[in-house]
Amino acid sequence: MDFFYNALRKIKDEHNKKSDGRVDFLKLMIQNQIPDDQAKDETREQPVKGLTDHEILSQSFVFILGGYETTSTTLTFLLYNLVTNPDCLEKLVEEIDTNFPPDTPITYDALMKMDYLEMAINESMRLFPTAPRLERSCKKTVEISGVTIPKDTLVGIPTYVLCRDPQLWDSPDEFRPERFSPESKSEVNQYAFMPFGLGPRNCIGMRFALMIMKLLVVKLLQNFTVETCKETQIPLELNVIFQPKVPITLKFIPRSYKEKQ
Repeated sequence: MDFFYNALRKIKDEHNKKSDGRVDFLKLMIQNQIPDDQAKDETREQPVKGLTDHEILSQSFVFILGGYETTSTTLTFLLYNLVTNPDCLEKLVEEIDTNFPPDTPITYDALMKMDYLEMAINESMRLFPTAPRLERSCKKTVEISGVTIPKDTLVGIPTYVLCRDPQLWDSPDEFRPERFSPESKSEVNQYAFMPFGLGPRNCIGMRFALMIMKLLVVKLLQNFTVETCKETQIPLELNVIFQPKVPITLKFIPRSYKEKQ
């Protein structure tokens, strides 16, 4: 923890020195910083609004942790789904090799045109949602299908259950990226597939996370053939918090070596 705080403090100090006009989350927090003594002053009738140095560093750490853990978990599940469905993996590798021949730079526009890659990511997030449960506070009393939900009630949304409901999905336990093809995507009920949430409280980093995942998958499959190994658990079993009971273990073989065999 001290390592991260020291690193973040160094980044924060560098932001303070720069005046290049660029505004990011850290800059916005720094602009609203207040001295620690003002935050602790209990003699004021109204507390001073702002963030202390500790709060800025803590929030920055949450940004890093939230972005890293969720992305890495989603990528792990995606690779597992691909290697346990070799036909899907082969289609994706073919799409990558077609769009990015050797020595071709990976651009944002080209990544966004990778239909099968996006289909595979969406289908993997359906089977293993990054957030298996969402919570929202009801802002006013409403009645839905005869059920009254009082104002300020905390409502739990079981995204994992919705994504596996046979009334909403055909063969819900199967990995079928074609569900999210350009031709079929419009048939997907948006309230049955909410990997990043919905509405004004959806994940603020959604587009960035998707771009990073696409980039990492392309780079990985350009350079490695991914396969199951004797430690790979098939089928995958999850615990009560929807994490694998046994760590997902896969085998990575350099494509240059594989192609020589």
